[in-house]
Amino acid sequence: PQGVDKMVVDTLGDVTITNDGATMLKQLDVQHPAAKILVEIAKATDSEVGDGTTSAVVLAGKLLEEAKKLLDKNIHPSNIVDGYQWASSKALERLQNIAIKIKPEDKEWLAKLAKTSMRSKIIFEESDYLAKVVIDAVFQIAEKKDDGTYKVDVDSVSVLKKQGESISDTMLVNGIIVDKEVVHSGMPKTIKNAKIALLNAPLEIEKTEYSAEIRISDPAKMKSFLDQEALMLKQMVDKIKSVGANVVFCQKGIDDLA
Repeated sequence: PQGVDKMVVDTLGDVTITNDGATMLKQLDVQHPAAKILVEIAKATDSEVGDGTTSAVVLAGKLLEEAKKLLDKNIHPSNIVDGYQWASSKALERLQNIAIKIKPEDKEWLAKLAKTSMRSKIIFEESDYLAKVVIDAVFQIAEKKDDGTYKVDVDSVSVLKKQGESISDTMLVNGIIVDKEVVHSGMPKTIKNAKIALLNAPLEIEKTEYSAEIRISDPAKMKSFLDQEALMLKQMVDKIKSVGANVVFCQKGIDDLA
C-alpha cells in the first residue's frame, strides 16, 4: 500500500529503478525451488494480467507459510493441496458473485480500471490523462465480434519512447510513426493530405554484381560519366513524381543527389 521505488543493481552494475514486483524478481538469481516458484508466479501474472505481481507473490508466500504450519502438524501434503484447491474454487466463486458487469462502451469504468493498474506505477500522477490515452488506443484497434464482445490485439499498439518531454506530453497517433530523420534539412516537416510512396529499392546507382574497373583518361569523359549518373537518378525521381507522390519512404539507400 505504501510502496516506493527501489533501486536494483545487478552484478554487471546495471541499475533498474522500479516498484514492480515482477521486474525486481527477474533481477534475482534464485536457486531454492520454492523461491523459483514465486518468481514464475510473478512472471505468469505479469504476462497474463499485466499487474498484480507483488500481490500474487505476497499471497503465494503466505500460502507457503501456512502450508509449513500444517506440515509441522503432520498433515499430509495431498490434504493441504486439496484444501487449497477447494479454497481457490470458493474464492473464484465469490469473485464471480461480487463482480460488476460493465459495457465496453462505458469509458468511465474503463478509466477507473486503467487508473487502478497505474496506481502502483511511477506514472500514477498522470494516470487521469494516460488512462484516457490508453482507452482511446484500445478502441482504435478493438474489433467487435458477432456475440457483442470485442477482440483486442494489444500488439497492434506500439509504444514509442522519446527523451526530452514529460509524461504529460504523451500522445496517441492514429497512424504509423517512422522514427527517422529527413535526409535534407530543407525538406518540409509537415505535409497534409500526403501521397506516400513506399520503396523497397534504392534511390541510388547500384554497384554491379561483378568486380569491374573503369579507366577514364580524358577529364571530359569523367564529367560525362557523372552526368550520366545524375541523369539516371533524375529519371528515378521523375518516375516517383509522375505518380503524384510527395512523401517517399525508402527502405534502402538514398543518393545525396536524389
